[in-house]
Amino acid sequence: MIKDAIIRLADRADLSEKAAEEVMLEIMDGKATPSQIAAYLMGLRMKGETVDEIVGSARAMRSRAVRIRATDPLVVDTCGTGGDRANTFNISTTAAFVVAGSGLTVAKHGNRSVSSRSGSADVLVALGVCIDLPTERVEDCVNEVGIGFLFAPLFHGAMKHCAGPRQEMGVRTILNVLGPLTNPAGAVAQVVGVYDGKLTDTLAQVLVRLGSRHCFLVHGMDGLDEITLTDRTRVSEGKAGVVSSYFIEPSEFGLARVRPKELEGGTPEENARTTRDILQGRRGPKRDVVCLNAAPALVAGGKARTLQEGFELAGKVIDGGAAIDKLERLIAFTN
Repeated sequence: MIKDAIIRLADRADLSEKAAEEVMLEIMDGKATPSQIAAYLMGLRMKGETVDEIVGSARAMRSRAVRIRATDPLVVDTCGTGGDRANTFNISTTAAFVVAGSGLTVAKHGNRSVSSRSGSADVLVALGVCIDLPTERVEDCVNEVGIGFLFAPLFHGAMKHCAGPRQEMGVRTILNVLGPLTNPAGAVAQVVGVYDGKLTDTLAQVLVRLGSRHCFLVHGMDGLDEITLTDRTRVSEGKAGVVSSYFIEPSEFGLARVRPKELEGGTPEENARTTRDILQGRRGPKRDVVCLNAAPALVAGGKARTLQEGFELAGKVIDGGAAIDKLERLIAFTN
């Protein structure tokens, strides 16, 4: 199957959803060689991945993932594609504690850093969270604490066959976007940061096809795979089967634009201190950008009607101590 797909891609022909799913299953089952995997990934990259191809690949990856059974039918995730090379602090990870503090169930899907100094897994370890619990305990954590970290390698073991080719290629491929689309807890309310503004609409369509109830795909026009404070942000929102795209400005939330340096991060240990400071109530641009990124998750989870309401609620959750409490409970549960 993968040989036929490579031939089609060499002619810049699109694959059907079914064909893309079958090829990804072949890869995950160890039936493709490293050379074939690399050729396939590069063929998709050079042609440009379609909605059908991404949907099929995501379905295959979901079918091979270790699943988490959440007791709450409305699970939220704040997960980005990474790869923006902006070296900000861990914005979406910090925002996840704010979202959980509002009373929503959060299954934070993530990994170690690929292109930045500190990925979500790295900062959580620095905060004192044990990230490599047995999957059964992760399930308990999500259900009992209301937030859990789903460390991607533990849940997507079948993707090990892509590790070598991916590392040797050194370029973004469809694999960069599949992670946020394959939450093992079946999150149906999502905020996904995207490294390329051209992908927000495409990935929103993909999530709608995959059954998302309400999703926000965001890309800062400064290149950030988050809602940014330094520029406007492109948003593609999927709800009730319909995708709409628009831009938002910091001024809509009563905020002034800031310099990129004001959102910079550092080592995992430095970012852990930043996260703790924000959750304990320290004010400034870093808190503001966390509240901005928590806002769409609060809307998707039904806690707020508008992004402005979500932004205000995020601040109240922090000031009330619920966000830092979720962090402390996660640390205690995992140790």
